[in-house]
Amino acid sequence: MPVRNVKEFLALARAKPGSLNFGSPGTGSGGHLAVEHFRLVTKTSMVHVPYRGGAPALADLIAGQIQFMFPTVLAVAPHIKTGRLRSIAVTSAKRSIAMPELPTIAESGVPGFEAVSWNGVMTPAGVPPAIIAKIQTDVVHALQAPDVRDKLAADGAEPVGNTSEEFTKLIRHEVDKWAKVTKAAGLKPE
Repeated sequence: MPVRNVKEFLALARAKPGSLNFGSPGTGSGGHLAVEHFRLVTKTSMVHVPYRGGAPALADLIAGQIQFMFPTVLAVAPHIKTGRLRSIAVTSAKRSIAMPELPTIAESGVPGFEAVSWNGVMTPAGVPPAIIAKIQTDVVHALQAPDVRDKLAADGAEPVGNTSEEFTKLIRHEVDKWAKVTKAAGLKPE
């Protein structure tokens, strides 16, 4: 790809609508939805090439069979370091602790853009509040341990350790956001 930043990428995408192929681990995956969100926000036309997993998509990206994808930092960091791949931005709202030199897509000219994967701890409905509070306290304590933080940072992950209420709010926000993206992109369950 003859681009070095998001501005150049968007100029190429707009100059040649429908000519850029992007890979994902499969239809409806996080990588697919992130690009659909980007495509909708930037009003660009790109072709989705779904794979059966992230590894085959990444292999074809390295081989030049597809032009781009939105993979995880963990998946691409070794290939960026060896020069096999070029990264132009991260999809998070703030710069990655694993690659702080990379700007975010939002700071690169697409205000408000954010697409991140996250993990959380959940319990079955009906677990007593005291037990939930104990689990939450223990998880936050574990996430504050230097060795845990270092390991997560090496993998491009940033620990949050928020409350149950904050996590519930995040989930509701994410469900609403991605429902709008899938509807706008015309995606249907297969």
